Amino acid sequence: MRKFKTESKKLLDLMINSIYTNREIFLRELISNASDAVDKLHFRSLTDPAISLEADELGIRIAFDKDARTITVSDGGIGMTADELDKNLGTIAHSGSQEFKEGVSADASAEAGSEDAAQIIGQFGVGFYSAFMVAKSVRVVSRAFGSDEASAWESDGLEGYAIESVPADALLYGRAHGTDVTLTLRDDTEGERYSEYLSEWKLTDLIKRYSNYVRYPIRMELTKSREKPRPEDAGDDYKPEYEQYTELSAVNSMTPVWKRRTADVSQDEYDEFYEQTFHDYAKPARTFSLHAEGAMTYDALLFIPSKAPFDLYSRDYERGLELYSANVLIMEKCADLLPDHYNFVRGVVDSADIHLNISRETLQETAQLKAMARRIEKKVTSELCDMRDNDREAYEAFFENFGRGLKYGIYSSYGAKKDELADLLLYRSAKLGKQVTLAEYAAAMPEGQRQVYYAAGDDAARLERSPQVATVLAKGFDVLLCTQDVDDFCLSAMRDYSWKPAAKEGEETPEAVLLEFKNVASGDLDLATDDEKKQAEEAADKNRALLDAMREALGDEVARVSVSPLATDAPAVVAAEGPVSLEMERVLASQPDAPGVGARRVLELNASHPVFARLQAAQEAGDAEKVRLMSSLLLDQALLTAGLPVKDPLAFAQNVCRLME
Repeated sequence: MRKFKTESKKLLDLMINSIYTNREIFLRELISNASDAVDKLHFRSLTDPAISLEADELGIRIAFDKDARTITVSDGGIGMTADELDKNLGTIAHSGSQEFKEGVSADASAEAGSEDAAQIIGQFGVGFYSAFMVAKSVRVVSRAFGSDEASAWESDGLEGYAIESVPADALLYGRAHGTDVTLTLRDDTEGERYSEYLSEWKLTDLIKRYSNYVRYPIRMELTKSREKPRPEDAGDDYKPEYEQYTELSAVNSMTPVWKRRTADVSQDEYDEFYEQTFHDYAKPARTFSLHAEGAMTYDALLFIPSKAPFDLYSRDYERGLELYSANVLIMEKCADLLPDHYNFVRGVVDSADIHLNISRETLQETAQLKAMARRIEKKVTSELCDMRDNDREAYEAFFENFGRGLKYGIYSSYGAKKDELADLLLYRSAKLGKQVTLAEYAAAMPEGQRQVYYAAGDDAARLERSPQVATVLAKGFDVLLCTQDVDDFCLSAMRDYSWKPAAKEGEETPEAVLLEFKNVASGDLDLATDDEKKQAEEAADKNRALLDAMREALGDEVARVSVSPLATDAPAVVAAEGPVSLEMERVLASQPDAPGVGARRVLELNASHPVFARLQAAQEAGDAEKVRLMSSLLLDQALLTAGLPVKDPLAFAQNVCRLME
């Protein structure tokens, strides 16, 4: 027995037990090696006209034997001599494929594009050893192309290996060149069931999942069923009988849909690929592709779903695109290729230029990867803008499903993403009764308006009837109705919106206008005229004792009690001062382990309302209890109108009864 070269025991243990985290990728690695072997022979045939290959020689076959507990991966590729078996398999981390690629690159006589003709997958020379994660021994029989001799390499993956000569016709399926890799699986244990790989279904699943787009056919003997011929004397009650048979069939698709020209692929084909790959019963709302060449070459096929998955906003949801390297699946969900706010996007990215770690299970973070992610993000943004402008109905349906994530992207980035995402936002206009973008809101503003007014709550109909919204509408300004829990946080993080007015015919493009977001429930709305402000100040001065008494009666429930300069139908409204709005308070209070952050509340009284006259009368009569009772009721009804809970519902009900008595 020959010893493994390098520090065999330590390095082999590392290959088997540490580098790979998912043992089922052993088949992917063996198929990739087989594909490389076929590629090398195919490349040689392109450069040597004397070599003529049959179609079957450029294929890969998979077989299994339940009784012998073996799995065999066979290829009709270039094969290996005894010396090459010793060098490639006896020296851990020696990559024959990498050596071949370097030779092609160094060959100055190679024709332009010939390197691409050999799409070699292997890089590190360690993929073969992943077989020992599931096998207690591995036997490799190989015959080099053009050789009259065959050799076998065998090892238990412990200390060393043996190489011996075997008959020239030892290869399976009568092949004259190629390699057979046979794994004898480990015995099942209480915690590990290696027998699961000895099934047609499991092997087919692994091939389709990881190696579906290897460009050579991967064939298996598949068990199929067919109806037996109907007997001539069968009566009306005859029930069809079926028989099973085996058929050698290609399991993989070979040609990935993202490598085909867009003009050659129908939308039905894209839809079928999407539904089968991502297990979605609904067709995608949008399909688009991306091809990049240069410092990094890659293809991307991306989809925007038509429905949000049930767990989209849960902690368990995993974002990411399927990542392929030279048509071989590397990661099922590569999160680094998508920002959080586009976590709903599905698709595949394929590049032979990505920098993988040695196990090919994870990526090395590089400037190239970040550049790829930025390009994909810009492409998604561009497609959404196109949908917004040219298919508004579809975009509104999209936003209903995924708009919350766009808003969260602005909030979680502390407003850094607002320039990219602001124009994708939609809100319901109280004036127009439909969804509008921020640009559409700004374009309809009266001359001189420099604020974007919005109301935040959990119900659009209630917001529309609220006193503050009615007041702003009466002043001639529109109000955006924000009903998602992230809305107030999002707009607060944005602070302002840079609106770019459209140029009128014959005029230069106007400069951008900076618009401030203003919550109609804020204490500094500042929509009153000078006369209204003066009247409010006079009323406050005249009733200072009443306001102080109400403030004292309400205690720490409010920061102050004031007279509102804006007339409303309500006797009082509750507003907020400072960075925390009333809606933020409501949302934060509903969270688990609520932080107890509250808004700085202001009770604003309507001095022209009949209730204010009743308050004045109670104060002048010295009826402190009635002032306290009415103050509490006014605050509670203002809170209910704002969609906020009252502090003590029982006390509120009792106070209503006392007032009625």
